[in-house]
Amino acid sequence: MQVSFSAAEIAAIVQPTASRGATTRVIRGLAALADAAPGDLSFLGNAKYKPEVARTRASIVLLPADYAGEPPADQLYLLVANPSVALARICARLEQALWPRPVPGVHPSAVVAPGAQIAASATVGPLCVIEAGAVIGERAQLQAQVFVGRGAIIGEGSWLMPGVIVEAECVLGRRVRLQPGVVVGADGFGYEFVQGRHEKVPQVGHVEIGDDVEIGANTTLDRARFSRTAVGEGTKIDNLVQIAHNVRVGRHCLICAQVGISGSTVLEDYVVLGGQAGIGGHITIGKGAKAGGRAGITTDVSAGAFVNGNPAIPYMLERRIAVLTQRLPDLFKRVDAIADQLGLAKKSSS
Repeated sequence: MQVSFSAAEIAAIVQPTASRGATTRVIRGLAALADAAPGDLSFLGNAKYKPEVARTRASIVLLPADYAGEPPADQLYLLVANPSVALARICARLEQALWPRPVPGVHPSAVVAPGAQIAASATVGPLCVIEAGAVIGERAQLQAQVFVGRGAIIGEGSWLMPGVIVEAECVLGRRVRLQPGVVVGADGFGYEFVQGRHEKVPQVGHVEIGDDVEIGANTTLDRARFSRTAVGEGTKIDNLVQIAHNVRVGRHCLICAQVGISGSTVLEDYVVLGGQAGIGGHITIGKGAKAGGRAGITTDVSAGAFVNGNPAIPYMLERRIAVLTQRLPDLFKRVDAIADQLGLAKKSSS
């Protein structure tokens, strides 16, 4: 990673509320507080690491606005409202340099069916396949080996990374970002048991993804049995997530790695699901609700609730039960001791 920023350029990006100290060094790397060397930029994103600020050798440190310490010589503190957000803005600038937008056009090895529409400003990379009736919007970027099925729509400014599959009739909004291996529109998992056999239920719907959605590597969104599977504007989905047929995910949700959501479930806006949470079918998770990692949700969750455990229960109750569970061995010893004192053990055996 080639990085080269002056202190003035960093300040222009993060717009600090105040600064302390100074440095003449050019920033050539990003590093954690404990690992940073002169010429690196670091940040305090978690109060747990506050003691490391005084020991870091980073030339520039992004700090919360209420940080009270002073930097040593040749070190600059930039005080910002949110150091993690400030660092993200620097990384966005780096991303533009590391992965510049490719020249528009269709690679000679791509296969484009007659009737497909590709905007002049779009990029279609090597070995892509675009089927009939598909629409590739302005400034869309398809990297190598992307498949876009019949009648699918890729919105303007979207970025499909290598190996992405968007099946027939599925719709991506604007500025959608799909990491490698994402599958949009795989068959939903539907069968009926008829005369001793599992008879397949055809899945004839599609998937619709809203603007500014990001989906992690090897995540799958199944096409609906009928109508649509939907993901709302601004939602972010991590790697290895399974979203089943006819699921409706609201706006600005966060879904962490290895979550599984069963068919016809509704996530309202701003829901957060921790890693490996499992969500049953035909239930509703209310607006702003949160579920901890590995939570098993089998019933509706009210808006704003925070649940954990399997089966999921209110978070604080689950934590209390977890603490008490650790005390069970001691409790059994105490019960046995009381039983011995009362002679109950001998009576039971006789």
